[in-house]
Amino acid sequence: MNYKVGIVSLGCAKNQVDAEMLLFTLKNRGFTIVNDPADADAVIVNTCGFIDSAKQESIDEIIELGKLKQEGTIKAIIVTGCLAERYKNEITKQLYEVDAAIGIGANQKIADVVLEALNGKKTELFPDKSLLPMEGGRVQSTPFYTAYLKVAEGCDNCCTYCAIPLIRGHFRSRQPDEVIKEAEQLAANGVKELNVIAQDTTRYGEDLFGEPYLAKLLKRLCRIDGFKWIRVLYCYPDRVTDELIDVIAEEDKIVKYIDIPLQHCNGEVLKNMNRQGNRESLTALLNKIKAKIPNVIFRSTFITGFPGETEEQFEELADFAAEIKFQRLGCFPYSKEEDTKASLMENQIDDDIKQKRADIIMEHQQSVMAQYCESLVGSEVEVLVEGYDKLAECFFGRTYADAPEVDGCVFFTCNGEKPKTGDFVKVKITDYMGCDPVGERV
Repeated sequence: MNYKVGIVSLGCAKNQVDAEMLLFTLKNRGFTIVNDPADADAVIVNTCGFIDSAKQESIDEIIELGKLKQEGTIKAIIVTGCLAERYKNEITKQLYEVDAAIGIGANQKIADVVLEALNGKKTELFPDKSLLPMEGGRVQSTPFYTAYLKVAEGCDNCCTYCAIPLIRGHFRSRQPDEVIKEAEQLAANGVKELNVIAQDTTRYGEDLFGEPYLAKLLKRLCRIDGFKWIRVLYCYPDRVTDELIDVIAEEDKIVKYIDIPLQHCNGEVLKNMNRQGNRESLTALLNKIKAKIPNVIFRSTFITGFPGETEEQFEELADFAAEIKFQRLGCFPYSKEEDTKASLMENQIDDDIKQKRADIIMEHQQSVMAQYCESLVGSEVEVLVEGYDKLAECFFGRTYADAPEVDGCVFFTCNGEKPKTGDFVKVKITDYMGCDPVGERV
């Protein structure tokens, strides 16, 4: 029988790449891949287990799919990804809808697990997480013109608030030649925007060569025909080297956009997070980057309400955000994650205070983003076309300043020849709406 399989992938882009590799394995075994879970015989939920809200989203998705199973629309639910890796056998115990739960080390066995689930066999499989395959084919789930390239797996930073090292294991880089081979295939498939990712992209190669290799890898990626934009995400501030800054500044294909999650700026808070630096050192780093890359866009994330964060330390963070004026910023209240060192710390902060502090920073961020949009009015920007909004009756796309899925977009009208999705066009910015620039095609 030709079984149909759907997949719901939650969480980060790194998880999405894992899902694409699962789809490739299933397709090679003869399964038909469907986009709508309601059309499937079996549905895989590739879960996120990073923070409470992400875990709840995964659980809610499983429960909703359970309703389809109860109605007889689908026959089996298989849970993979970080939530399954983290809670293992508890998944099937707590969620009766689930027919199989497997850890990330069992991803290469997904086809057998799906068949067993469809034949009524409950499966719980949790081999060593280091067995997660880093090489193999993918069924690209992103639009044809953009893709993620995962260069490493796991994390060795061991920030005290983070469960990722517990879930994904030690940091391990892919071999450069394998990365290049995959990138060449993506380019041949029509990908124009390549987004380089890992838990800590800037650590790439340290385990292979004893020194950072990201800058060298980026140079090789820039030699591949077909890519117009290469974007580097998930940079760790301690590992942003002069060599890396120079490569980003000098290579035309690398967009002048640096995703650098800082989490905080107060030295004591950062030390308690098992991170380095303070406001002075972080400001110096950002200023050095801006000096070499004048039009650089910074994306960062902050955590408010980390255990022991005082009002003064929070105010320092808020002042820092106001001083730097990050064009892209997310601020999140601290999430107490079990089995992490921070969860055992004294002076845990009330949820309302944590949320209020995050809200204060994000309210100010709205004005920063509005100022950035205002600065674009009258200028011409290059836009990667992503589609047409029938309701707004205009096209939309992204500039180099907008990473896929996490940032905003540009809305624009076009009086002449209509652009196609995946085209690059010039747009003159005439106004902005909320935090999104508005313009017309030149």
